[in-house]
Amino acid sequence: MATLRDIRTRIGSVQNTQQVTRAMKMVAAAKLRRAQENIFKTRPYAYKIGEIIEHLKRQGEVESHPLLRPHEEVNGALIIVITGDRGLAGAFNSNVIKTAESLIHSNYTELHAKGTLQIVGAGRKGAEYFRKRGYKMAADLSDVFRDLTFDTALSIGNLAMEGYTEGKWDEVKLVYNEFKNTIAQNRIAAPLIPIPPEQFKTPVMRQENVAAPDIQDRYRADYIFDPNSADILNALIPRFVNFEIWHALLESAAAEHGARMVAMDNATANATELLRALRLQYNRARQSAITTEILEIISGANALEDA
Repeated sequence: MATLRDIRTRIGSVQNTQQVTRAMKMVAAAKLRRAQENIFKTRPYAYKIGEIIEHLKRQGEVESHPLLRPHEEVNGALIIVITGDRGLAGAFNSNVIKTAESLIHSNYTELHAKGTLQIVGAGRKGAEYFRKRGYKMAADLSDVFRDLTFDTALSIGNLAMEGYTEGKWDEVKLVYNEFKNTIAQNRIAAPLIPIPPEQFKTPVMRQENVAAPDIQDRYRADYIFDPNSADILNALIPRFVNFEIWHALLESAAAEHGARMVAMDNATANATELLRALRLQYNRARQSAITTEILEIISGANALEDA
């Protein structure tokens, strides 16, 4: 049975842990607000550039850019896995890794065995996981979220586009967590290259389109392109790929802060429950000790009287 000193020590330890989790929750909440502002500013551009490309492809210039033409056979693939750099965020990182592994097992098992499947690990957790399990790494971008800039998306995008045009890989996929709300994320495995015939829509995109169907009507009109639709399409394709990656990085950053805030809130609540149980245990042990001392005193007094 634990002594009073042991229980007091454990109570102090839980109180210290509770202070840390409460502080981490406040920090995550502050970072989440900034991250939400970034994705709310980024989402409209990311959605519209995809819609414009889809509109341009209807003009008959689909074959004008190599990133629009799918390869006949899939002999190599690249998967861009975006995770966090740190833990303490619930199942945030494990959900992304499970989604990537499910994609690999369903589509790229043979490529992994042949060594033609490569991984871009954007985030320490994902990069370490796949590197330790023998996956071939095209890039290891640990600590990428310490100073996240658009240059990161450019470097990943250039790597993906150059590898596809050179035939190093025939498909490029993007796996990340999409920010749904503070307590939930959507696990996304999106095609990146070749750019799909129809714009890939995440659950949040579909929800926003349902909420505002009149927006779609604006893109059914005919446009006059200058100089021409092919030149505009060729200029937009690389920008679209880079911005899709940037958008995914920002979504993942916001989702991570939301997951960490919820995880730290749960940890703080669990610490409160544990403290309540420990204090109850402490009071019971203290009462038991007092009762034992009283019994010892009475027994001693009775022994003296008998003597």
